[in-house]
Amino acid sequence: MQTAALTPPPLILLPISGSSVGFPVRRVYCVGRNYAAHAREMGHDPDREAPFFFQKNADNLLPPGENFPYPTRSSDVHHEVELVVAMRTGGADIPVSEAADHIFGYGVGIDFTRRDLQAEAKKAGKPWTAAKAFEHSAPVSAIVPVTAIGHPASGNIWLKVNGELRQQGDLDQMIWKVPEIIAELSRLFTLAPGDIIMTGTPSGVGPVTQGDVVACGIDGIGAISVNIV
Repeated sequence: MQTAALTPPPLILLPISGSSVGFPVRRVYCVGRNYAAHAREMGHDPDREAPFFFQKNADNLLPPGENFPYPTRSSDVHHEVELVVAMRTGGADIPVSEAADHIFGYGVGIDFTRRDLQAEAKKAGKPWTAAKAFEHSAPVSAIVPVTAIGHPASGNIWLKVNGELRQQGDLDQMIWKVPEIIAELSRLFTLAPGDIIMTGTPSGVGPVTQGDVVACGIDGIGAISVNIV
């Protein structure tokens, strides 16, 4: 058996509500434009076309209680609050009817986006990687197991900046529901235990600046607060 030439990076663990053990993260998938109002505010047609996906890296996740360092090479970073799905098991070509069986639990996350870099990439027809998959770009709450809350299909999702409400919607407004997202994603990738799925954001996305306090949550699941430094 070969040994590693370098010290392997540490395992990324998210806290699990009510548990002393952590949730080990493998991959982070994100769903684009999954709320109709947000699709419109970004200048897109919200019709039920096939969902599209992009990725962040596991080490882009920011655990609860840590600050978000405003990134370099950008002057327009936006907040996007999202439902987070944590996978217990995986597979390929998962039927919609079986998708919920693969879920370990749920959480609340923020997809911080370098909007200026994203706009440049879109205009040039280039990937969004630099706009999405940068350090600390995905604060995530503790994961709440399905055994504690079941599978929430509705619930108020919101985000405030310095106490001012910026985003508000309901999980039932998602164009593609969680079981459908899992089924579609598993047609493109083989999902596995430890995968995280960020499921899209409601309308009201906007900029943050250093000194801001961003608080967000989903009723019945959890909440997080992040200082922008």
